[in-house]
Amino acid sequence: MTLEIESLDAEGRGVARNAEGKVVFVEGALPGERVEVQLLHRKPKFDLARTVAVVRESSSRRAPRCGYFGVCGGCATQHIDARTQLAAKQRGLEDCLERIGKVKPETVLPMVYGEEWGYRQRARLTVRRVAKKGGVLVGFHERHSSYVVDMLSCEVLPARISRLIPRLRALVESLSIRQRLPQIELAVGDAADALVFRNLDPLEAGDEQALRELAQQEGVSVWLQPSGPDSAYPFHPLPAPPLDYVLPEYGLRIAFRPTDFTQVNHGVNRVLVSRAVRLLDPQPGERIGDLFCGLGNFSLPLARMGARVLGLEGSATLIERARENAVANGLRDLASFDCADLYGAGAGGLAALGPFDKLLIDPPRSGAVEAVKALPDAWPRRIVYVSCDPATLARDAGALVHVKGFRLVAAGVVNMFPHTVHVESIALFERP
Repeated sequence: MTLEIESLDAEGRGVARNAEGKVVFVEGALPGERVEVQLLHRKPKFDLARTVAVVRESSSRRAPRCGYFGVCGGCATQHIDARTQLAAKQRGLEDCLERIGKVKPETVLPMVYGEEWGYRQRARLTVRRVAKKGGVLVGFHERHSSYVVDMLSCEVLPARISRLIPRLRALVESLSIRQRLPQIELAVGDAADALVFRNLDPLEAGDEQALRELAQQEGVSVWLQPSGPDSAYPFHPLPAPPLDYVLPEYGLRIAFRPTDFTQVNHGVNRVLVSRAVRLLDPQPGERIGDLFCGLGNFSLPLARMGARVLGLEGSATLIERARENAVANGLRDLASFDCADLYGAGAGGLAALGPFDKLLIDPPRSGAVEAVKALPDAWPRRIVYVSCDPATLARDAGALVHVKGFRLVAAGVVNMFPHTVHVESIALFERP
C-alpha cells in the first residue's frame, strides 16, 4: 500500500489516511512523503504500519547516525533533522494544551536545546544472556519488545561509556552470577562516572577481581546493588569519587548518588534551571515553595537569589540529600526541606505549609493535579511548572486556568531527550 503522509503524531510516526479514509500511523515516515508501507496491526479506528520504501522523500529526512536505529527502542526520530524534531514537539505541546486543557499560552517560549549526541548522562542498561547470540547482551530494549538489542555502541551515551559496552558484555559473561545480574545503571557526574551492577546473588572472589580491574583500567567507579535503589553501595575504588554536577550560573555544586533521580542531560538542565529562575523571578525575602524538589535542583538556585525556599518531596532519601546539598553550598539558612505527600489527600496539607509568594512545580509524569486543586485562592501569585508529560501539564493547566483563575502566560519545549518523542516543557502561570 502506498500512502501520502500528512503529519507526525506524538510518537514520531507519520499520519496518513488510506483509500477508505481510515487513519494509518506509519513508523519511519515523515510529513510530505509518499511511502510504501507494510501493515502491522488493524484496529477498529486506525491501522499501524511501517515504511518499507520512500517513494518521495522529505527534505527533513536524514540518515540515522546509529546503526541500531529502527531496532533499538531508545531513539525514535534519528531519521528526522533536529529542526523538524523540535517543531514537532512544540506543536505536540500546544495541541495538548488546547485539546486537553482548553488553554493557549499568551507567549510561546523559545525552545531550550543542547547537544544532539552523547548527551545521556543517566541510563539503565538491561543485561541478558542469550546463548544463540553468543552470550551476554548489554543495552536497551528493542522497539516494542522486551528483547535486548545486540549492540556494541550507543550514539546518545557519552563516547567513553559507549565504547565500554563490548567490555561490559564480556565481563558479565565471565562472572559466576551472569544469570543473576539483570541491569547496569549508569550515572555520569561532572568529574566521575559510576556503574551500578544489580547483583541478585553475592559475588565470588573472581567476580570481585574482574570488577576491580574494570574500575582501575577504565577509570569508573563500580557500585553494587543487591536489593532496591537504597541498597546500592560503592565497591571499588574506596572511597568512591564524589558524583556531582555544577550549576555555574549560581555557583552551585549538586551532589548525588548514582541511583538518585537526576536529569539525564546536564547541559540542557543548566539552561532549564536558568529559565525557570528567570521566569519565577525570585526576590530577596520572598517565600517560595518547590514542589517535588528532589535533590534541590531548583530550590538551591532560587535560594541563591535570596528567596526563602521550602522544598517538598515524597522521598525521604532525596530530602536528606537536598539538605546535605544546602549545607554544602552555604544555603542552610535560606533553603529548608521537608518530606510531604503531594498526592491525594496529602496534597491538602499544602495550604497549612503556606503562604507562599510563588511556587515551582516539577512533578513526575503523573503530574500535580491534587496539589494544584489544593491551592488556596490567596496564594501564590506566580507558578513555574516544569513538566515531563505534555498531557498531564495540559490537564493541570486547565485546572489552574479554569478553576483557580490563573493566566497561562507562557509555555515552551525543553529538548531534554533528543531523538526521542519524550517532551519536557516549562510553563508560567500568573494571577490576573
